[in-house]
Amino acid sequence: MRVTTDDGVELEVVDRGAGPVLVLVHGFGGAKEDFDDQIDDLAGDHRVVTFDLRGHGASGGPDVEAGYSLDRCAADLECVVDDLGIATCRLLGHSMGGMIVRRFVLRAPDRIDALVLMDTSPGPVPNLDAELIDLGVQIAKEQGMDELKRVMDAFTPLGTPAYERCLQERPGYREFGDRKWASLREAMYTKMLIEVRDQPEQLGQLASVACPTLILVGAEDTPFLPGSHAMAGTIPGAELVVIPDAGHSPQFENGDVWLAELRRFLASVDAEFSAA
Repeated sequence: MRVTTDDGVELEVVDRGAGPVLVLVHGFGGAKEDFDDQIDDLAGDHRVVTFDLRGHGASGGPDVEAGYSLDRCAADLECVVDDLGIATCRLLGHSMGGMIVRRFVLRAPDRIDALVLMDTSPGPVPNLDAELIDLGVQIAKEQGMDELKRVMDAFTPLGTPAYERCLQERPGYREFGDRKWASLREAMYTKMLIEVRDQPEQLGQLASVACPTLILVGAEDTPFLPGSHAMAGTIPGAELVVIPDAGHSPQFENGDVWLAELRRFLASVDAEFSAA
């Protein structure tokens, strides 16, 4: 189905199952299919909603950088839940999706029943090479996305042993990544790279989060481990789970453990609501 945002962008949305609403928000360069391995299981007792962010996948997106920002994507998330008649939900954000979700929960805490922040950060990601990001933006603008992909494939900035294992052992995984890359709008890519790098630090504001919270991070996802520990230490009652044998995308790299930990958390939320 399609949801049209308040500025006219059409977003491709999947809405499956019945029960408590669980909204899944993918990361930078990702797609709603990033959760395909687990969506059937989760939709067995949840209403699962996921969608392609603007400039990604089958969604539309402006051809100008002014049409993109983390705040604009958070507003898109609000458009999706409003259009689907969702008053409150359980909300998971992966990587950049977690940065979008962070903005949403800080702006509308009463709409979140439970929060999962996955391989993300409370602000700028430590040790990101600012000059390398500027170079990537320059290559995209001057030489195109195909040339940037060639460079990115050589550098593999988020490459880990778990990611390399997926490439070797998971049939079609490389091709899946290629299809996602081919769908990206250049304006989205160049603007959101800078947005992710230069975003404000919001760790202190996360102390106001009152809903049950799970922090998930792959054990090999070195850039995001410090922020994950910091968020777990700041959000009252938050639980941190470090997933072994996984990097930046544990739902692919150690999917069984990822799903088991998410399921355990959702069951604890169910128990908490039942007790109340």
